[in-house]
Amino acid sequence: MKKVLLGMSGGVDSTVSALLLKEMGYEVTGVTMHLFDGGCCDLSSCLDAKILCKQNGMEHVTLQYMDEFRDTIIKDFIDEYKNCLTPNPCILCNKLFKFGLMYDFAKKNGIDYLATGHYAKVEYSEKYNRYVLRKSKNIQKDQTYFLYYIPKDILQYVVFPLGDYENKEEVREIARKNNLSVASKRDSEDICFITNGNYKKFLEENSDIKPKPGNIVLKDGTVVGKHNGLYNYTIGQRKGLGVAYSEPLFVIDFNKDKNEVVVGTKEQIYSDEILVKDYNLLLVDDIKEEMKVNVKTRYSINESSASIVEIEKDGEKYIKVKFDEPVARITPGQSAVFYIDDIVLGGGIICERN
Repeated sequence: MKKVLLGMSGGVDSTVSALLLKEMGYEVTGVTMHLFDGGCCDLSSCLDAKILCKQNGMEHVTLQYMDEFRDTIIKDFIDEYKNCLTPNPCILCNKLFKFGLMYDFAKKNGIDYLATGHYAKVEYSEKYNRYVLRKSKNIQKDQTYFLYYIPKDILQYVVFPLGDYENKEEVREIARKNNLSVASKRDSEDICFITNGNYKKFLEENSDIKPKPGNIVLKDGTVVGKHNGLYNYTIGQRKGLGVAYSEPLFVIDFNKDKNEVVVGTKEQIYSDEILVKDYNLLLVDDIKEEMKVNVKTRYSINESSASIVEIEKDGEKYIKVKFDEPVARITPGQSAVFYIDDIVLGGGIICERN
């Protein structure tokens, strides 16, 4: 019997995934990583998952990674905001923990496959002669944007049981039919270690980032207002600036050295090109010649058509993205993920925009 290690949060998606994997003939071991006290990765989530596994005749293990989580994910989150960037900690967590430490645990314990409750698909493609990461049939819930860092050499050992379900209600119905207590449990949408959604308060309480007043300026340096700390603002922000001007203004940049928030008109929030660093390619081994792709620069927005190519700058490798049409509110620190049709080509961290 094939053995699979299933990441479980105690929620409906991972719990239903456990039932589906059993139906598929896997011997399932549930695993919950205790990463932070409070949120979806805390001790209560571990206990919920353990109870659900016991009820369904499956083993469950809890892995303690609180120190590692603090020293990587939370540290990176704080450091990025210190540098006026907007990070996506879920993407880094998937890379280092779910498809890093959790996969390592599976291999060390003789378990060949790793599964999660993400909405995505892994299939073998005859066209590309390799295993590929595809979008879920549930396009509204598709989570491939968060998964581009999966190492290509482990894709063949990754299983996403929910990839063929077209809507979340189908998944909840499976839970109801099996009398699972999580059938109506609400989805977790916040960053797991920021349970109240207030990332500004988290930064102030867990780092040396504190309110530091400074100027809000136009691109030419003209002062148009005051701010109360760079970390309180994000690229493209319009509301809450407290600036009176002849036309609406948006955050377009930061000057960390001068402690300034730079604002501009709507036209100035658009970018024609971006550079992407720390990228991972799944579908190809390199991009020496320009390729046409669709690019998602934030999870909640639509894709944009573009051309991409690998370049070298100051001794470092990047992917240069040139959009067919300018794209608004591109935010350094977020990820750009590249698609060909419904297949993930790869992705990386946005570091420059023009």
